[in-house]
Amino acid sequence: MARERILFLTGHLARPRLQRLLESLGETEFDWAIADIGVKVAALATGDIIERRLQRPVEADRVMLPGRCRADLGRLSESFGVPFERGPDELADLPAHLGRKGPPPDLSKHAMRIFAEIVDASALSVDEIVARARPMREEGADVIDLGCLPDTPFDHMEEAIAALKSEGFTVSVDSADRDELRRAIAAGADHVLSLTEETLDLAEGYDVMPVLVPAVPHDMASLGRAIEKARAMGIRFMADPILDPIHFGFSASLVRYHQIRERYPDIEMLMGTGNLTELTDADTSGITATLLGICSELDIGHLLIVHVSPHTRKTIAEHDLARRMLYAAKRDNALPRGYGPGLLQIHDVRPFAATPEEVAEMVADVKDRNYRIQTSERGIHLYNRDVHAIERDAFDLFPHIDVGDDVSHAFYLGAELQKAEIAWSLGKRYSQDNPLDFGVGAAVREEDRTRLEKAGHTLKAKTEKERKTKSGGGSCA
Repeated sequence: MARERILFLTGHLARPRLQRLLESLGETEFDWAIADIGVKVAALATGDIIERRLQRPVEADRVMLPGRCRADLGRLSESFGVPFERGPDELADLPAHLGRKGPPPDLSKHAMRIFAEIVDASALSVDEIVARARPMREEGADVIDLGCLPDTPFDHMEEAIAALKSEGFTVSVDSADRDELRRAIAAGADHVLSLTEETLDLAEGYDVMPVLVPAVPHDMASLGRAIEKARAMGIRFMADPILDPIHFGFSASLVRYHQIRERYPDIEMLMGTGNLTELTDADTSGITATLLGICSELDIGHLLIVHVSPHTRKTIAEHDLARRMLYAAKRDNALPRGYGPGLLQIHDVRPFAATPEEVAEMVADVKDRNYRIQTSERGIHLYNRDVHAIERDAFDLFPHIDVGDDVSHAFYLGAELQKAEIAWSLGKRYSQDNPLDFGVGAAVREEDRTRLEKAGHTLKAKTEKERKTKSGGGSCA
């Protein structure tokens, strides 16, 4: 069988590094070649440039462009009769992209359902409830849980349940009031939180799947009796021993989940994570990953999530990604590493795309006054043909910048350098003209990415034009 042939397109500055990287791969399952298309930075090459400068016919089975090259892949594929595709944004990520660490992870499956609670549903109108539920579903919620409030009548509960179900929502109702639970079940709620051995009779004769909890907090005997009673009644249920906050029984509550699973290996269980995410002043992505790791080990298939504190604003998206990552890791009998950076919101596994030595090599090849910004373990690099400064504070780079009275250019460089300082300080990957990636914690809007790319390209075009009309000229990103 013939070996696959891959042609990598690059520019002058990146070619030496690309050559070394491909050679460092050693024996590969494919043959490779490099084509320098005659520009300094291939990511800025247009489709027209590639069509004019890439030699025909292309002796390859596929052509790989730099990840940031925005040329039309379909048009190029049709023009050359060979598939074109984008590689990763950074050369450092190319080995993984080529499958040296296996294929991209499949995160399409999971084994946990997310109950997202609207904690003050009884104080909201029906329209407000539905409006809150829609983005919850978009972030990954499978069930909308209507939280009832003590001493707050929920006269429109039935109407709210009907409105949600008319839009295809699965609905649960969370209440400690027997009458509210009765009304919810009669109105067609799919789940109620929570029933005990003393209130389980409410579910008899209805198509509802309740959550069972101890009649008295921490009383596992009463939970056990509720489980046995539900089984005898033929009622499908979930059991929840209740997760307690740190310093108020947290570790003991984890033991209870383990004990219930050992005693009842085949029942469905639910864990409410809010007592940790809401009541701990810590970033929630790590807490969520840990708790869902416990759920994965104990086959807990249902999660109750709340968002009250502002610091938990992305908790649904975090739970959704965590359940997918942990499902994939469990399926692969592997540690939950290498399944995507979405929960690495503060620090990156590989924060620097280049070593200080590699940056120095790129600096040596620069022949123009356009400013480049990169980060390495040494700090923030600002360089062009005349200067190469390395600092850890963006303000310390100010003396090295000369853009004359070009206010827009100064603003751009200031914004990029501040972004680079934030990235370097946190250990995040920085890439000029691109948003910082905070995973699911701050999803990058496409319009933001486009705006940043446009700002960098506009300044470059402006500087090139100035260079043609006068000597000197300002530098650009």
